[in-house]
Amino acid sequence: MRVYVPLTLPGLAEAYKTGELGEGPFVAYAVTPALREWYLSDDIEELEYAALNRAAVASLRLLAVEPGVVRRRVVVAVDVADGAAAADPDRGLDSAALGEVRVAGPVPLARAAAVHVDSDDAETDVAAAADALGAADQGDDDAQFTVDGAEDHELLWFATQEIPNLVGLGD
Repeated sequence: MRVYVPLTLPGLAEAYKTGELGEGPFVAYAVTPALREWYLSDDIEELEYAALNRAAVASLRLLAVEPGVVRRRVVVAVDVADGAAAADPDRGLDSAALGEVRVAGPVPLARAAAVHVDSDDAETDVAAAADALGAADQGDDDAQFTVDGAEDHELLWFATQEIPNLVGLGD
């Protein structure tokens, strides 16, 4: 099962140093039955893209509570055993939890398929979105417009071999 783990650049650096994602249980995003029903598609690539975008929003939430970190969303796509991740049936109808799964334990970073990160030019919009997130959650339409502005930036795809360069540990 492919899951999408929301992180920040410091979180990715920590995962690189330890060789593991999460200590377990931790939240990730995947193609769940609720996400399939909400998205109304049978195209697995579209569904995985929707799960990736849900993880990007979760990464934005991490940035909102870590004011000193670089304002770039980070999502790691990783393959886990089918039984290692499960959706919470009590949150199945909660729109905020669409695609959300709990991964039971740490996952070796070596299982990562790719890393998705904002480009440098997205930082201003992502910073504004992180700052506006609380107001958007309270129903402020202008703040929601600012948050949506971050979603206008596509996350870039990086091979796992590029992680050291992404976190500043490369040559």
